[in-house]
Amino acid sequence: MDSRSKDQLLKRIARITRENKELEEQMKKLVRDKDRLVDTNEKYKLLLERNKLETSKVEEEERSLRFNMVTVLFADIRGFSNLAERTDSAQLMDELDEIFYEFDEIIKKYHVEKIRTIGDTLMCAGGIPSKNITNPVEVVMAALELRNFLEDYETKKRDSERIWKLKIGIHTGPVSATISGKNKISYDIKGRAVNTASRIEAESEENSVLISVMTYELVKEFFICEYFGKLPVKYTGNIQMFQVKGLLPELSLDGLGKVPNAAFKIKFGLIQFTDIQEVILDKLERELPEHLYYHNIKHTVDVVTEVELIGWAEGCSDEEILILKTAGLFHDVGHTISYDDHEHQGALLAREMLPAYGYTPEQIDRICQIILSTKLPPRPTNLLEEIICDSDLDYLGRSDFIPVSNTLFEEMKAQNKIAKLNDWNKLQVRFISGHQYFTPTARSLREVNKQLQIERIQSLITDE
Repeated sequence: MDSRSKDQLLKRIARITRENKELEEQMKKLVRDKDRLVDTNEKYKLLLERNKLETSKVEEEERSLRFNMVTVLFADIRGFSNLAERTDSAQLMDELDEIFYEFDEIIKKYHVEKIRTIGDTLMCAGGIPSKNITNPVEVVMAALELRNFLEDYETKKRDSERIWKLKIGIHTGPVSATISGKNKISYDIKGRAVNTASRIEAESEENSVLISVMTYELVKEFFICEYFGKLPVKYTGNIQMFQVKGLLPELSLDGLGKVPNAAFKIKFGLIQFTDIQEVILDKLERELPEHLYYHNIKHTVDVVTEVELIGWAEGCSDEEILILKTAGLFHDVGHTISYDDHEHQGALLAREMLPAYGYTPEQIDRICQIILSTKLPPRPTNLLEEIICDSDLDYLGRSDFIPVSNTLFEEMKAQNKIAKLNDWNKLQVRFISGHQYFTPTARSLREVNKQLQIERIQSLITDE
């Protein structure tokens, strides 16, 4: 091989060697890039799995509910326009914190749920998470106390000078609520009712409580309300609005319209009774033994209806009617625990549940005594006990006595307390013959039919 050919070969070898080194470096770089991509891909997979897990948790913790009657309140505190003009703006910010703290305490007092604070606007709602029929009254009561608190606060701080001004708008309607959280539950509500309440707050005047006509119709028996004007609402038309001035004089202490008196609490209790009744009837439906064919939900409703009817006829007061209806509601709820001492068990349940609904210890004592008076044979010691005893045995003088009596027989038979219908009819004749209604109202309504009932049962008895 000549020298020229040798040089060309060496150059080719050198070029190939150089290219191999470059390819080797590229290969190493590709391996490194691949490793980085694999590592990044694994990180993305981990993040994706984590996001899926967190999303799953959110889906588990968040749920949406529909509430048909919620009262939404927007309260706007105005005072920030004064901050820039004063040298003590830090003090005013501290005051705002104090005010919001007291506002939170007030809405808790009235069982109103704080939804959120948006800047200087407080949004809350009554009727969630526990549905109730009293939430319009409770929200308006809370609104008045918010206003009264701020007025008193300003007077103590600055006498006649006013820094903070409050505007409140309230509306009652359906909302959808999103409930989230596990350890700490929070709520968010949406719907036309929320938007309407916000717009009413915008129309409200300083230091006033403005409500929609929907709320007005539900609270007008408690508060002094003055017509304010109309609010145009898309898809709804004009909504009338009313300013709430305060409690009606006859429902407030000293007639000042700020603090509710005993008459207010009784009137409120008569409305709240619907909520208690729903709880107890639901408990009876779920927990009563199947063999209670007579002591069922229908019997409880009959007694509640009858005590009110006889109570009004006998001239009972509003408070006495509330006590009677509550006793009637609880008088058989003890059957969910025990049959033979159900009166005692019902009284215990009343003592356990009624304090949460604002009943006084004295009222609860009277209710429990009335419940215990229904134990057979009845021995009432006062008018209210006479009324519930007459109501409890109202069926003795009704036209449907025979079929109702037969359900009681089936109930007793299922517990091996009596075996034959013929024996039951004989027992009923003896019981009715010795029974007498206590109140003039029950005697005039039912006593006249009892002799007919005896004759009807006697015709069914056979000689054995």
